[in-house]
Amino acid sequence: MKHFPIFLDLNDRPCIVIGGGSVASRKITNLLTAHAKVIVISPSVTSDIQQLAKNNDITLIQRDFEKADIALAFLIIAATDNKTINAEIAALAHAANTPVNVADDPSLCSFIFPSILDRSPVTIAVSTGGASPVLARQLRMKLETMIPSACGRLAGITEEYREKVKRHFPKQEQRKAFWENALKGTFAELVYAGQDSVARSLLDDLLAKGFNENPVGEVYLVGAGPGDPDLLTFKAIRLMQQADVMVYDRLVSKPILDMANKNAERLYVGKEKDNHAVPQDKINDLLVELAKQGKRVLRLKGGDPFIFGRGGEEIETLAENKVPFQVVPAITAASGCSSYAGIPLTHRDYAQSVTFATGHLKDGSINLNWQQLTQKNHTIVFYMGLTGMSVISEQLQAHGMSGDMPAALVEQGTTRNQRVHIGTVATLPQLVIDSNVRAPTLTIIGEVVKLHDKLHWYEPERHVQETEFSRNK
Repeated sequence: MKHFPIFLDLNDRPCIVIGGGSVASRKITNLLTAHAKVIVISPSVTSDIQQLAKNNDITLIQRDFEKADIALAFLIIAATDNKTINAEIAALAHAANTPVNVADDPSLCSFIFPSILDRSPVTIAVSTGGASPVLARQLRMKLETMIPSACGRLAGITEEYREKVKRHFPKQEQRKAFWENALKGTFAELVYAGQDSVARSLLDDLLAKGFNENPVGEVYLVGAGPGDPDLLTFKAIRLMQQADVMVYDRLVSKPILDMANKNAERLYVGKEKDNHAVPQDKINDLLVELAKQGKRVLRLKGGDPFIFGRGGEEIETLAENKVPFQVVPAITAASGCSSYAGIPLTHRDYAQSVTFATGHLKDGSINLNWQQLTQKNHTIVFYMGLTGMSVISEQLQAHGMSGDMPAALVEQGTTRNQRVHIGTVATLPQLVIDSNVRAPTLTIIGEVVKLHDKLHWYEPERHVQETEFSRNK
């Protein structure tokens, strides 16, 4: 280890920055974030530094560096554009045992600035020892996606309860067990969901019951999006990686399944039309049963769980059984598939409104408000419409839509196996047969389909032998 990681309390401590350029400005910003008393010494400075001085955020001394300045500093930063002067400052600081950082010269530094992820009071610092600051920033950015923005609030609440927990559990081992149980369970998730007062109440309940009590688990109803793993939300990935058991659908792509906790138990409940691996009411009951075993249950659904995903039915059952749950929305198929096909759902020249419709209802029928769907300057998106494509085509034309209205079938949208089939309302049924179109496929009908030839941008390398939606059941 070349540099020992350490966190300094710089609050109101004199920190001297020698130099007045853009590099110095970045260092000043870092020091001010830590509430340091910043003194800048430089004959000339940028307008940003000048403004900080006018605001009394820093003390500005506009002259050249002098040897006596070293004695004023708790730590010192050399950020002039003169390497000789920077080296002289470093030598003087080392002789005085004053921590010094020299911009762009790690060999002269006694400390370096890491790339910082600030979730105050949680602070994470990443460093490559000066070998590659860009790599350190990239690593910090990856951590940004993994650590919730509310992590600081969580730390603040745990700090509030430290003395109360200490009084309740006299032994250090007991306190450790209590916090490990609380921080991996519903308490932490409530804070992340912005329900701080409910989280505090739960923490009080946990204290009253003791950490050995087996609490009810929680269900995470997470939308997996249309297929591309890069479209998942940060929150979805975090919950996927901490679940104890995963209950997933047929339309969740394999690359997304691979991102979930490798040690989680996996339960397949995929549904196809007239072929349900597990009936919906049984899925609802299963979620309740697993949660009441104290498990963190990931209910992973293709697309968005609240748009033709029956997520509402599932959380109704959870609510009735007083099982805690969270819902993580996702990019729904209509948005994802149309974007990857280069078909904007609305456009000032073509469509000022859009309707999402299902290709079959709960009883298997397609009983829709066809008159409303055939209005002008309008886009229709059909989910699950393949088996009823003939009915859809006939009814739209019967209610006034031209058979020449442009239409598109987006098959396995956003994945490497995406195919886009362009036709018209009249030719849709035969297009499904001729192109051997298979689910999952989204149907887009409207003048906006004309834009596909001009705007399509996603050209995946097709993997004919590898079907991302195949399942090991």
